[in-house]
Amino acid sequence: MSAPLERTVEAEWLDALPADDPRAARSRRDLVVVNRIMGSAGIVRRALETRLSTHAPRIAEIGAGDGTLLLGVAQACGWSRAQIVLVDRQPVVSAATEHRYCALGCSVTVEAADAREWLEGTREPYDAIVANLFLHHFETQALEAMLGAIARRTNLFVACEPRRARFPLAGSRMLGLIGCNDVTRHDAVLSVRAGFAGAELSALWPPRSGWTVQEGPAGLFSHLFVAHHVDGAGGT
Repeated sequence: MSAPLERTVEAEWLDALPADDPRAARSRRDLVVVNRIMGSAGIVRRALETRLSTHAPRIAEIGAGDGTLLLGVAQACGWSRAQIVLVDRQPVVSAATEHRYCALGCSVTVEAADAREWLEGTREPYDAIVANLFLHHFETQALEAMLGAIARRTNLFVACEPRRARFPLAGSRMLGLIGCNDVTRHDAVLSVRAGFAGAELSALWPPRSGWTVQEGPAGLFSHLFVAHHVDGAGGT
């Protein structure tokens, strides 16, 4: 049996490029396709659907990017009157995407903010907080602080991240075959190497009573983490 891959976190090119850089715009379009291949929206939807009891949830996505992943989840779940908050340092949510949220009956707020600072600053409780391909950007200490802040704001947290294993790593090196640009190809390999395996996120989740956590592989390439406060009293 081959040795497990050691987790390494390196700066990704997309994070350093201006939001209006053509290569960044192309990479964000690539990521829509990559998320579709990974089945990210379906993974997140199933985790939420089985734990949310309302079609009008108050949900925040941290590291939301263009906001289209949670839009797909909202459409599939048939949410009406949902309150959606999209948080990203470089929000690139288009007017068309906002209009599609509104067409569902959802309100949408875009927050241009660092996720940790936003979590520490907001006083609003959320029915759920979602992260997709976001947590892997953080080293262990910063990640532990982020998870602690999340636990204070919600009773349900769902994260879909790259799975750190040899098969996903091999897949990340083949993205040129579907036309992904140099930024996407570079960052995909780094994302897998910074991804998660086993129960690494569970070990960093705050040890408070009432929480149940589930963690493990999801689909061919993803790693799913779900933390649910079963008594409905996790957030502030």
